[in-house]
Formats: sequence, structure tokens, C-alpha cells
Amino acid sequence: MILTIDNLSKSFGERVLFRDVSLKVGARDRVALVGANGAGKTTLLEIIAGRETPDSGSVTYAKDTVVGYLEQEAIEMAGRSVLEEALTAAQHVTSLEHRLRLLEGQIAQADESDHERLLAEYGRLQERFESLGGYTVESEARVVLGGLGFRDKDLSRDANEFSGGWLMRLALAKLLLTRPDVLLLDEPTNHLDLESVTWLESFLRAYDGAIVIVSHDRAFMDGLVDRVAEIENRTLRVYVGNYTAYEVARELRITQLMQQREAQEKQMAHMQAFVDRFRYKNTKARQAQERVRRIERIREELVEVPEAHREVRFAFPQPVRTGEVVISLKGVSKSYGEIRVYEGLDLTLYRGDKVALVGPNGAGKSTLLKILAGVLPVDAGERVEGVHVETAYFAQHQLQALGLDNTVFQELDGVAGGWTQSQVRGLLGAFLFTGDDVEKKVRVLSGGEKGRLALAKMLVRPAPFLCLDEPTNHLDIASSDVLEQALRSFNGTLALITHDRHLIRAVANKIVEVVDGRVTVFDGDYDYYLFKRARMDEVAAPQRGRGGDGVEATARCASARVNGSGGIKSKEQKRAEAEARNRVYRATKERRERLAEVERRLESDQKRYDELVEEMADPALYGDRHRFDAAMAEYTSLKTVLSALEAEWLELSEEIARLESGSPN
Repeated sequence: MILTIDNLSKSFGERVLFRDVSLKVGARDRVALVGANGAGKTTLLEIIAGRETPDSGSVTYAKDTVVGYLEQEAIEMAGRSVLEEALTAAQHVTSLEHRLRLLEGQIAQADESDHERLLAEYGRLQERFESLGGYTVESEARVVLGGLGFRDKDLSRDANEFSGGWLMRLALAKLLLTRPDVLLLDEPTNHLDLESVTWLESFLRAYDGAIVIVSHDRAFMDGLVDRVAEIENRTLRVYVGNYTAYEVARELRITQLMQQREAQEKQMAHMQAFVDRFRYKNTKARQAQERVRRIERIREELVEVPEAHREVRFAFPQPVRTGEVVISLKGVSKSYGEIRVYEGLDLTLYRGDKVALVGPNGAGKSTLLKILAGVLPVDAGERVEGVHVETAYFAQHQLQALGLDNTVFQELDGVAGGWTQSQVRGLLGAFLFTGDDVEKKVRVLSGGEKGRLALAKMLVRPAPFLCLDEPTNHLDIASSDVLEQALRSFNGTLALITHDRHLIRAVANKIVEVVDGRVTVFDGDYDYYLFKRARMDEVAAPQRGRGGDGVEATARCASARVNGSGGIKSKEQKRAEAEARNRVYRATKERRERLAEVERRLESDQKRYDELVEEMADPALYGDRHRFDAAMAEYTSLKTVLSALEAEWLELSEEIARLESGSPN
């Protein structure tokens, strides 16, 4: 084991975070630390990193293990460009390069007596330089920075010019470039966009080292981790598998514990009834006392049932009903100096649209969201709001609307008309404001705390059109669930940018892809978008120009000629109609064959999926790690496959119907 945690305990005053927790981490393990807000996840990570001291217990690393720790808060950087700052992570390599350059100068000027000695030293240093990747370190730095969203032109800019979120990306890049044996990551996706999160997940999957991570991003954990360690009731319990497997196993365990607890309480109640009835009867007193002792033993061994994952249920108010068209952009153009982001953009959102904006970093997603929200003026064209449309815009850095002299409770209570104090406190608790936190002045809150408060205010009285920029930053999973619940039940219109794929899948019914100022609308959920994007990428340019659409056009023309002639059809008309039918048949033949194949796959895969669901209801499955891993992997894979097959079935059915009807669309 590269990392061993043995019987750790930690308290703050009388509050016990965890007691006697142990964990072993292998050299290639990927472990997620999860638990409710305040359970001690970050504290445990800091103890593992050596930043915090435990009350008791120990943390042991294998010999010569290098540990890297990414904190939640940005570290100040100054005086260097982005690339230079990233390369400071490889100072051991750059210092070697400097020594090599000095030696080259000395060798050029050395006399014959020193020449051989200097060459031997140069050879040793060069071998060491190569083994440390000295010749590729700059290119690796550029790849990592690019994956985390930095553009080529950003690399020469002073790091001081970037916001705290971008400095966190730079800190993450530096950590990845050091390639430690153990990576400790505290919410690494908080300041990343969707594309950067996807890149980071792929990078970490291939990473040659152990990873211990705290994250609220369920999709990220599903794609990365192989074990989940949950801090709950001051103990640590390890589940095998990814986050989805953990949720399934945890719920089953809670059900089993509830059944055990119920049986214990029933047994105690039965014995207590005997004691109450016969305690004072001489003939039964002895049996009664024996049952009293048994009740005490059971009470000492009483099963402690973990709390179910917090589900906050509020009847969130709904906004005023708008017209069918909510917002229209007509011929919109927008530039920043000489950089043209949009030109002649047309986009319309309708009542009930829940749109996720996706696309690479720097493509213009945030600009489009601000234009939709009306907080960024356009250079040309117009933004037209529909009837009864009011817009609310949420971004972490735009929190000026908060009353700085109010307490947290006053700030939310002021907009929660008709809510009781307990309801207001309940919603604040869902967004991580508990106990005395609700009496804090808004002015002393951190940026993340202000963001959570602003989000809570928005949900209490939502506008008909919500524009949200990374709303899940600084939320734990339970708080993200509250946000998801509110947005799913929201009957207005929504546009959002988020790196949280779980939230996109749960909420979005339309995807708008932004690439280099071009906007493409996909009328479907996120999985449908991924399916369509994969299909579009597979289509080669020659195939697009091969004339496939000409088959449809010929069939439509023939049909039009026949239908437009009136009366009895001539031989020529009948021949044209038959030719049109044949063309349509040939055009749809491959699609119908593929449709039949998809239907067969759907039937067999659905049957296997149902078998796996039934198998997971068997408690014995969770006692066999290899069987459980195989079942969980197949279950997760089938879930994705079924979604893609259903999307393909729908598309093929619509294409065949369109071709057979002769419709152009």
C-alpha cells in the first residue's frame, strides 16, 4: 500500500468529526471521499496531506512517496507568465537544464586536462535530464494548460491578470505537472468548464499514481473512482465501485439496517411487555429480570441507522406564465475589440425550454448567456423579450444585489413572502447555512457563500426566464439535489452553463452547442446530443456531397408530377410513380435493416438490464467483490447503451417516415 490511514480521530472542541477511521490506498487506486457538508471530508484530506494534525492515529506513506495536494482556495501567483508559472512545478528539471547550459559554456572554454571530467559530468546530468522528461516538459505543460482551458495566447500573459477561478486552474496544472505518487484533490472541478472537466477526467483515468478526491460532481466520480469512502456518523465506511454503485449499495445497506433495527425494537418491546406484566409476580419475577438484562444487552448493540441522504422538499413558487416565444436574438453581432464572437446570430427560446449551453472554452458560451440575459449589450441586431418575460441572471461574480448589512436569514426572509421561519431556515440549511451561520452579516461572507445565498434567493421567487452560469459551484451533492429539484419543477424557461453533467442530464431538454461563434440547436437531452454529435463526426464530407438528398428530391418531384396531373394516370405517370417508390425503397432499405437490428438489440439488452436490476436486489451480490464489480460495470454500460439505442431508434423511425412521405424535413 502506498498510503495507510490507521485509527484516525479528530475533534474540534466537543464536536467529534470522526473516530478511529482507517483506510488503505494502493498505488493505482482512485478513492472518493464523500459525506454530508461538515462531516469532515476536507479535514481528513488535510490530515492525509500533513496540513492538519489528528487527535490520535497515524498516516503512513510508502518510502519516498511524493504527495500533491490541491486546496479549494487559490494561491497567489505573481511576476511570471502563465507558462512560466506552470513550469515552476518542474524546477528540478529546469535547474538541471540551467546546469547543462553552464557546463556547455565551460566545456567550450576548458583546457584539455578538464575536458574529459566536464564531459563525464555533462553526460550524467544529461541522462538525468532525459529521464525526468526534460525535453518534453514544456510541451507537456502546454498540453495540460490547454486541456484546462488556457488558450495559446494566454500562456504569455502575466498570471496576475487572471481571476481566482483561472488561478485555481493554473494551480491544478502545476500539481499535475509535478506528477506526485499520490494526488489529493479537493473539489478540482469547481472552476472548470464542461470540456475541461471531461479532459481532466480522461487525464486522471490514465494517471500513473493514486488519487484521493473530494468532489460534488457525480458524473466525474462515476467516470474516475473505483472506491467510495463515506464519512457518516463519525465513522468511515468503504464501498467498492463508482459513485452510482455506492448509491445503490448504500441504499440497500440502509434498508437492511432498518430491518435489523426494527427487529431489535420489536424484540425489546415484546420483552418489555412481559416485564411490565410480570415484574411483581413472585412466580415470574426471575424471568422478568432475565428479560430486563436481555433488553439492556440489545440496547447496547442496537443498530445505528444512517440518515437517508437529505432530501429537502419545498413547493417552490412558479413564475408568471409567459408567451410562447420567450426570447429572440435577431441578427445579433458582438465583438470584443478586433475579436468577433458572433455575427448575424439568430436564436429563439420558447416557453418551457431548459437549455444547456455547451462547447469548448472560449467559444462564446458566457457571452451568449449574458446576451440572452440582457446584461451584455450587442453591437448589432436586437434582443426581443416575449410577453410577461422577466429575466434573472446568476453568476458567482455578480452578487452586488445582496444587502451587505443584512444577516443571511434577513436576506432570504425578505424575499420569501408567505414562508415560515422554519421553511426559510430549512432552505438556508440546504444551501449549507446552519446554526449561527444564518446570523452572519452578508458583508463577511466569502464569495462562495454569497453565491449560495443569491441562488437560494433566486429559487424563492424565480423569474420566468432564468440564466445560470455554473450554479453548482460551492454546492455539495445534497444542495445540488435541491437545485435540481427546483429546476426540474420550474415551469418557466431556463438557459444554463454548467460543468455538472448530472445536472444537465437531469434538467436540460435542449442543447445549444457553441463552437467558434456558430450556434447549433439540438432538440433533445444531453445523451441525445452526444449521440447526434458522434453521428455527425462520423459522417465524411464526400458522403455529404454524394447526392443522398437527391434521392429524396427525385422522389418528391415524381410524386408531385403524379399527384398534380389529375384524372387517370398515364403509363408515364405510373412509371414515374413506381420509380419514385423504388428510389425511396432503396434509400430506406439500409435504415430499415438497421432499425430491425436496433429493435433486436433493444429487446435483448432491456431483458439483460432487467435481470441485472433483479440481481442487485440480492444482498449476497455485495459480499462477492468480483461478481459485484462485473454486475455494476455491465449495469452502467447497459444504461448508456440503452439510452443511445433508444435515441437511434427514434431517429431512424423519423427518417424512414420522412423519406416515405416525401417530406423535405
